[in-house]
Amino acid sequence: MHKTSRSFLFLLLVLFLLHSLSKIQGLPQQNSISPIDLSALQQIENSLTDVPSSRAPPSARFFTSWDFSSHDPCSTFAGITCSSPFLNPRRVTSLILGTGLSGSLGLAGSLSPSISNLTELNQLVLNPGIVTGPIPAQLGSLRNLRVISLTNNRLTGSIPLSIYALPNLHTLDLSNNQLWGSIPPSISHLDQLKVLVLASNRLSGEIPNELPTQLLHLDLKNNFFSGTLPARMPLSIRYLSASGNSMWGPLNGLESLSELVYLDISMNRFSGTIPPSLFRSSLSSMLLQRNNLSGGVPQQKNTTTPLSSPSSSSSSLKLDFYGEGSIVDLSHNMLTGELPAGAFSGVETLFLNNNRFTGKVPKEYVESLYSGGTKTLYLQHNYLTDFPIISDLKLPDSVSVCLSYNCMVPPVGLTACPASAGEQLSRPAYQCSKFNNGGSTG
Repeated sequence: MHKTSRSFLFLLLVLFLLHSLSKIQGLPQQNSISPIDLSALQQIENSLTDVPSSRAPPSARFFTSWDFSSHDPCSTFAGITCSSPFLNPRRVTSLILGTGLSGSLGLAGSLSPSISNLTELNQLVLNPGIVTGPIPAQLGSLRNLRVISLTNNRLTGSIPLSIYALPNLHTLDLSNNQLWGSIPPSISHLDQLKVLVLASNRLSGEIPNELPTQLLHLDLKNNFFSGTLPARMPLSIRYLSASGNSMWGPLNGLESLSELVYLDISMNRFSGTIPPSLFRSSLSSMLLQRNNLSGGVPQQKNTTTPLSSPSSSSSSLKLDFYGEGSIVDLSHNMLTGELPAGAFSGVETLFLNNNRFTGKVPKEYVESLYSGGTKTLYLQHNYLTDFPIISDLKLPDSVSVCLSYNCMVPPVGLTACPASAGEQLSRPAYQCSKFNNGGSTG
């Protein structure tokens, strides 16, 4: 081949390689966003608007950066993430609507059904605002969705059944809206669901007996749910809240939940006894107050280091059962019997008030107060007869103890009670005689 021809072919090859490289690197011919996605974003913007705020400048409004004449929305639009620049065209994979900043009042308007045209979307987040209207049923066509978080707005209507068919859904958070309706049995089909938060809505009906088997976090508080707890709760669950509903029945469904670390089923109408398996240090938050629970608290093995003598220093008291940040609230029930010595060792905040407990306060409770392991101990409005003060030790200033309205006069200095405890220091003698078989009234 002639030398000139070879040079010409070589030049063409170089130009071809440079052109290909420029496409891969996005220089200067950058891959553009899908026209379908761009149109969907336009319709989403048309249905929403920033709520003006005197605390935030106009430049801080969410849609300021949504300039549809931009050559690269994937890089300039706030709240969107696109697929790899190696793909052509690029697709929107994450959509976060609203700035979420403290000075912002969020967005108003409604959610456009055009969101369903973002077919590669795997995350949809709506930050707090005043968005109204229904959740588009078309979201059920987004088979790649893993996260739906539409919290703290004013969404209405029922939760679309199509959402319960999303095969890859990991997190569904629709809390703090005005949604109504019930949870359908089809929720059990969400095999990948780990987090379900429907708190603070107007949902009603019973919780389905079959829930996603891999569920870790379930929050249904402040709704209108009724009925009993599911007999077969997911064994994987670690966080369970159903407080502030109208549920009733026994707590048998909680017995096998060995992974549970947070439990709040307060302010319902649950009855019967508390399963002994719930009294363990790994369940560091147990809130069962304001129900109709009865029976006693089971005795547990005491893991405290006892006081060797009244002269022992507070630094020698080591409690390692529950630990820092733990809270147990069994108040405002109908629990009876004597307080178990070791069941609450080291609980930082312990509310046992407004029950029917009798007998003496175990010395382990007192030791936990002196050591600083327990910082709040409310025992008011029971039928307790004695609180064994250790005369040579001083309670830490951070400790709050309330013993009023029992069958004793509280020791001097132990009257750090809330206003709801009332002003009476002890019960009438006839009440104490009835519940303590003629025991001392103090």
